[in-house]
Amino acid sequence: MPQWKGKTRGGKFGYLFFIYLIRYLGVGAAYTFLYFVVAYFLLFARKASSAIKDFARKGLGYNRWEAWKLSCRNFYSLGQILIDKMAILNGMNDRYEFEFENYEPFLNVLNAECGVVMIGAHVGNWECGAPFFGSYGKKINVVMFDAEYRSIKEVLEENKNIESDYKVIPVNADSLSHVFLINDAIQKNEYVCFQGDRYVNEDKLLYADFLGHRAAFPAGPFLLATRMKTPIVFYYAMREKGRKYTFHFEVIEPIKRSKEVKAEEVLLNRYVESLERIVKRYPEQWFNYYKFWECDK
Repeated sequence: MPQWKGKTRGGKFGYLFFIYLIRYLGVGAAYTFLYFVVAYFLLFARKASSAIKDFARKGLGYNRWEAWKLSCRNFYSLGQILIDKMAILNGMNDRYEFEFENYEPFLNVLNAECGVVMIGAHVGNWECGAPFFGSYGKKINVVMFDAEYRSIKEVLEENKNIESDYKVIPVNADSLSHVFLINDAIQKNEYVCFQGDRYVNEDKLLYADFLGHRAAFPAGPFLLATRMKTPIVFYYAMREKGRKYTFHFEVIEPIKRSKEVKAEEVLLNRYVESLERIVKRYPEQWFNYYKFWECDK
């Protein structure tokens, strides 16, 4: 069974490195440095590279050469997005362009004075939405694994000029405190954001066919989203050519639960269909560095 450890590769050092590179040499210089980073990852990040090639060959039907090229583009895209994230958090959002798909229905949901559940994935750069969300950002609560949250928190504390409007709800495998914090946020008509494509608890999983193969997904986001009886939005912020991002919003109405219908499974299947469309369109921006389909064996 594949298992993510709850912490993204690079961690605090990666964030701090790019912060200082951007601050003293600029965004363009940081992009140039990425060629060295890609070479390093290709040589030493064998598990991550193998996982991307597995995704390319098993999920997308690529041959070996195409899979190797995708792994190169993937590592470069990850670096670009990390640089953009740090630049935007440093107040450089005016250097980027933003476009929106399905904007009006999404805005109607945010203005409805009710709690909202947003489900994204480890694709693209969801944090680049900070300038767009504006005053809405103060109502956003991002559910994040504790190990990953601690790394980001340390970076923010050491760099006081970096601002983050959204709040974080840390998840610890040994505690249910996050469930109460999520419920409290919904009761306050705030927005709770999950990433629906990684898990750390093998006892709480749902399964669906993703790109033609059986894959495991965390049950928590889909159970909570359907039981809260709030509007649900799938949200992705994907990098285009140049310094441009496209926001993709898909509004899902609450799903009625019955003896015949398991609402969480219906929602998961809709999410998988949505995520498939995104990763086929932006395959180099899929950042799950473990063997996603090992449960299929």
